[in-house]
Amino acid sequence: MNNLKSISKFMSLILRHNPGRVGIELDESGWVDVDVLIAAMNANGKSVDRNIIDEVVETNDKKRFTFSDDGSKIRANQGHSINVDLKLESKEPPEFLYHGTATKNLASIKVEGLDKRNRQHVHLSSDKVTATKVGQRHGKVVILNVRSGDMHRAGFEFFLSKNGVWLTDNVPVEYIG
Repeated sequence: MNNLKSISKFMSLILRHNPGRVGIELDESGWVDVDVLIAAMNANGKSVDRNIIDEVVETNDKKRFTFSDDGSKIRANQGHSINVDLKLESKEPPEFLYHGTATKNLASIKVEGLDKRNRQHVHLSSDKVTATKVGQRHGKVVILNVRSGDMHRAGFEFFLSKNGVWLTDNVPVEYIG
């Protein structure tokens, strides 16, 4: 299983941040042919085949990846630091969403709000348990309550990724409680 985690992290690097690292290009929506990805990963020291890629997609706890309807292409569901158009439709969010972060980030969040920084969107969770898991990766966790319903009524757009992560461009300070 440890090897699957390593492969998953490498796939995240490629499909979310740096496809050029292995010499591939993603299309405008973030898709790449599965066979091209497999060949590139093998050429860069990761011994994978279609069965392993299928297992990574199936077992990834965060459901980071998805296959095209015909199964010939793969992409990351969200979290890109490169410009891709996931072609997500704007959706009305629940009244409250949650953001898990480290306590060390609170001072800047209280001034700037939540900003997408080097990503395409701010990631929000529909429940505190998921937000806690996300925040724990960054240090001592704090869960921020986001008044997403109020934001939506004020004109902010929200999108729901295929793996259930809510996305928006930013969360101003006044909507964080």
